Amino acid sequence: MAQRILIIDDEDHIRQVMRLTLEAAGYEAGEAADGPRGLEAFGDGSTWDAVLLDQKMPGMDGLETLRHIKDRQAGARVIMVTAFASIELAVDAMKLGATDFVRKPMTPEILRNAVTAALAKPLAPSPLAPKPIAPEAAGEFPPPVSRLTMNGFRFWRDPAAAEWRRREPWRHRFVVQHPDGRHQEMVVDLDAEAIALVERATPHPLPAENTFWSWLAERLLNAFLWSEGKVPPGGKLTIEAKAIDRDTLQMAMRWGSQD
Repeated sequence: MAQRILIIDDEDHIRQVMRLTLEAAGYEAGEAADGPRGLEAFGDGSTWDAVLLDQKMPGMDGLETLRHIKDRQAGARVIMVTAFASIELAVDAMKLGATDFVRKPMTPEILRNAVTAALAKPLAPSPLAPKPIAPEAAGEFPPPVSRLTMNGFRFWRDPAAAEWRRREPWRHRFVVQHPDGRHQEMVVDLDAEAIALVERATPHPLPAENTFWSWLAERLLNAFLWSEGKVPPGGKLTIEAKAIDRDTLQMAMRWGSQD
């Protein structure tokens, strides 16, 4: 059965182009012209595999629509689509649970890749769903939430690293799966100068334990795997002060103000 994608956008021609692109790639696509009609079509989310959601719409905008979607289906895969991208909007969308963020205009390849990457992420359980038996009681561990790069690498946080994180909050441990299926452990470390730089530049404290650094570690690893096509030498990357650019500082300021 074809996977179903719901397109919520107030521009008729944009919806049509996205629908035709997705249908040509083998998906089944539905359309809605604004937030309320999108929510009506979405229902409880059980019949849709992902949502393409425009940010700038009259009346109920994309972020408000995203909130309602997440209230109905916490694990919904929602790709925000907008021509008005900004650091603030990206942070707000990620904090509300958006799966990805794509700018207009986009090529058919970018749209297909964004949908493919979103569908590769597992659906989180709805808060209304019955609670599963604890993994420890069942004698097994839950599958980790992973990220898939466009060139075939998959990575996730090492599920055995919780104790290490408490002792070494500046170190993020990951498992990387190569395109050929091999697994490799690696770490992303926080440089003390990078933490100090962010602390000086932002009015809110962002210690090593803050989720901002977890996000930045994943972003750095994802970018390296995509651009280099290999795992970092020695299985290690470091977030250095020189890697903290203006956009990252703006993200940190926005992040800190809403934590």
